[in-house]
Amino acid sequence: MNANVAERNAEAFTETPLFEALARAGYVARGVVYALIGVLAIRLADGVAAPKPNQQGAMQQIAHQPFGHALLLLTAIGLGGYALWRFAQAFVGHTPEYGEHSKLDRIGAVGSGIAYAAFSFLAISVLRGAGGNSSAKTKQTTAGVLQWTAGRELVAAAGLLFLGIAAYQAYLGLSKKFLKYSKTGQMSQGVLKAFTLIGVVGLVARAVAFGLIGLFVLKAARDYTPKDAVGIDGALARLLQHAYGTAALIVVACGLVAFGAYSIADARYRKI
Repeated sequence: MNANVAERNAEAFTETPLFEALARAGYVARGVVYALIGVLAIRLADGVAAPKPNQQGAMQQIAHQPFGHALLLLTAIGLGGYALWRFAQAFVGHTPEYGEHSKLDRIGAVGSGIAYAAFSFLAISVLRGAGGNSSAKTKQTTAGVLQWTAGRELVAAAGLLFLGIAAYQAYLGLSKKFLKYSKTGQMSQGVLKAFTLIGVVGLVARAVAFGLIGLFVLKAARDYTPKDAVGIDGALARLLQHAYGTAALIVVACGLVAFGAYSIADARYRKI
């Protein structure tokens, strides 16, 4: 099968009801995970250290609910659907309702697709009783990379990437550019105001979380100290080490809950 045939087949798949259902389920799954991370971060601010406020902690919370295994399986399918949607954006370059995607959008879609495919596998690992702490894994990975030739440069590049993602998330939120990706014409005035509010708050909070991760990864590269590299749980926990850290953590945590709510709402209104 040549590349043109593969692209036509992929494009045809993006126009099917199954593809749309998987993509919208992905937004719901993403929203549930971020909302739970926010709730766990609020508990962390209240002195409850476990489960940790990260993707694995959120999935463990899902698994502990009634019918938790079935819910976690649905979450894994939803996250896989979201990854598929993002890969399709990158590969095809346009979607029926949204139209053409810029090169930057397509590059971002690849990274997002990889991340959410990993989260889907993480959900399956939790379902099977495996998995590990995100900050511990980040430190292990950073320690290994720092031993490579040009390892510090690669770790620094990863930190800059996180900062770039954070800046883009903040830009989308503060400029309200995220609204162009959704069917705002189908919203009532009240729904549009609420949707805009949770989108702005959620995207800015997500930017703060990613920005903290980026700063700590950069510090690890600068000082040659893998212990400084952290995941989202470590980044949120370190807020508590600063003046007014508890209040700051609660604000960011509530913002992550808002991002979860925005993502779930966007499952209904996203241009797919």
